[in-house]
Amino acid sequence: MKLNKTLIASSLALAVLAGCNSDDSITTYDEARFATYNLSFDRNTYADLVNEMTMSRDAQTTLIERYEQDDPTLSDDEKETAKKIIQIRNVAETIQRVRPNAFVLAEFNNDGKGDDMAALTGFQENYLAHAQNAQEPIHFSYKKNVATNTGKPSGFDLNNDGSATDTGDDAWGFGGYHGQYAFAVFSQFEIDEANVRTFQNFKWKDMPGEKNLEVVDCNHPDYPLPMPTGTDCGDNWYSDEAWEQFPLSSKNHIDLPLIVPTSTGNEVVHFLVSHPAPPIFDNPAKHNTERNRAELKFWNDYIASETYFYDDNGKQGGLASGSKFVIAGDLNADSQQGDGDRRTISELLNNSYVNMNGTVGHQTPTSLGGPECFDLDLCNEENANTLYPEFITSTSGLRLDYVIPSVNIEVKESGVFWPASHEDGYHLVYDEDLGNSKGVSSDHRMVWMDFDLSN
Repeated sequence: MKLNKTLIASSLALAVLAGCNSDDSITTYDEARFATYNLSFDRNTYADLVNEMTMSRDAQTTLIERYEQDDPTLSDDEKETAKKIIQIRNVAETIQRVRPNAFVLAEFNNDGKGDDMAALTGFQENYLAHAQNAQEPIHFSYKKNVATNTGKPSGFDLNNDGSATDTGDDAWGFGGYHGQYAFAVFSQFEIDEANVRTFQNFKWKDMPGEKNLEVVDCNHPDYPLPMPTGTDCGDNWYSDEAWEQFPLSSKNHIDLPLIVPTSTGNEVVHFLVSHPAPPIFDNPAKHNTERNRAELKFWNDYIASETYFYDDNGKQGGLASGSKFVIAGDLNADSQQGDGDRRTISELLNNSYVNMNGTVGHQTPTSLGGPECFDLDLCNEENANTLYPEFITSTSGLRLDYVIPSVNIEVKESGVFWPASHEDGYHLVYDEDLGNSKGVSSDHRMVWMDFDLSN
């Protein structure tokens, strides 16, 4: 198993990522850095996020200076906005330090359909394009906003409380509005748009072996509502009509082919991205735990080229055999700890189609900040007994965020951007006033991995 190492030295070793210039216009990449980052930009409305992201650099600086000087004329709303701007700048600085070529932006709200690019464009132009704390700006030419099931009205009373609200647990994916908790992808590599596949509408019932969820705990101590009248253990939780329409993905599953120019020609890497439901806040049918399991099973089957899949354009089948791929995202599952189905995430990490050096072997992403987080009582102490604290990626004390390469991609280096208190960048994960979670940047840490694409 991989030993601890100094994360910052690895994450700042950026020169190896750029290949050679074959002429004045084309940059080739024999090595590339892929990453995932749950940014915790889950605002109360999409408009809130747009307003923050479209604020000019000068306006940001003025607002932050007034906040830090405790300006008595600042309204409560302006103070909250100032803190959000500080968070966004810290997230942007993290990205500038790690410098991925392609990465997932989890919990980046959108308009539900992924049509409106205002927030994503604003993040690039007003944050990433500006030096944060003397870091070099970074640019991503290709941006993919992704439609989501979070907050999408279902028309059904899915939580069986007697009212169909179309939000929260009555939406097809949990969310206060359509577009909350969505995700996106930024890339310096061209996206092969003609071959992008999305699976927002793939039905849960159409995955082999799946069936309507059954009540398994009639005396669930944490469920805030009484059991529906006449419901007993073993009964179906969802109505037959709702189950027929129920999408598998709580947000979306996407297959994003990226065209990477290498010294030997273009290489296509399928960026397989999702953000499964967290296996917590369960109802008596354990709806979130079961959905997380099924959303993870999706990738196990997809990379095995199973044939039962259909995408939103009607194309059948899984990933073509022999394809290079990278699965990435906040998968909300830990194979060692936590409330989820540990067997399914373990099967994915140990799948014969993935490079296990990067999932459970000596190239598994690690940090020094993770173990220290337990030592300083800043991470959830319930998970302090984890066998590999250097693997954790969130303040929950769990390994939830993953970059998983195919077996035909060589892993060169990897890491979790979680500086310890003696390392450069610690201010991005801990602040005396803002804490070590969503206040300062995120409750998750950026996970990255370098790949050799020259073969």
